[in-house]
Amino acid sequence: MTRQAPDFTLPSTDGEITLSKMGGKVVLYFYPRDDTPGCTLEALDFDRLAAEFAAAGTRVIGISRDTLASHQKFCTKHGLGITLASDTGEVTEAYDVWVEKTLYGKKSMGIERSTFLIDAEGRILQEWRKVKVAGHAEAVLAAAQAV
Repeated sequence: MTRQAPDFTLPSTDGEITLSKMGGKVVLYFYPRDDTPGCTLEALDFDRLAAEFAAAGTRVIGISRDTLASHQKFCTKHGLGITLASDTGEVTEAYDVWVEKTLYGKKSMGIERSTFLIDAEGRILQEWRKVKVAGHAEAVLAAAQAV
C-alpha cells in the first residue's frame, strides 16, 4: 500500500527545493540535530553513497529543524555534498516524525530519526521509523536500486 508523500517547499543548502518538482526518486531522511554523533554518522554515510544514489536516479535530502546557517556550517565542517533542508515544523509534522521523546526520564518533543523513499510520482514506496544509523544508508540504497 503506497500513499502520497506530503509535498513541500523548503530552503536548503542547494537553494529552495520543492518535492513535487524534483523528478525521479527521492530519499528524505529526517534527523534530530546537526553535528551530533548519530546525525553526523548518518549524514556521512548518505554522503559516501551519494554517487550510487545518483546512479539509481535517486536524490538524497536530509531534513531537520536546524537553521540553514547551521546546515551550511555542518556541511562545511564535514565536507558534506548532500542537500540539507531546514524545516520550521510543517514538514516534520506532515510526515509524522515530530514526536514526544524520553531521555533520562525527561520528556521533550523532537524528530524521530526516519527515512522515506519516494517515487517520481510522489508516492511513498518505503519508510523506515526509529532508524538505527549503522547500515541504514546501505539498506536505503538497496531499496532505491530495487525500484
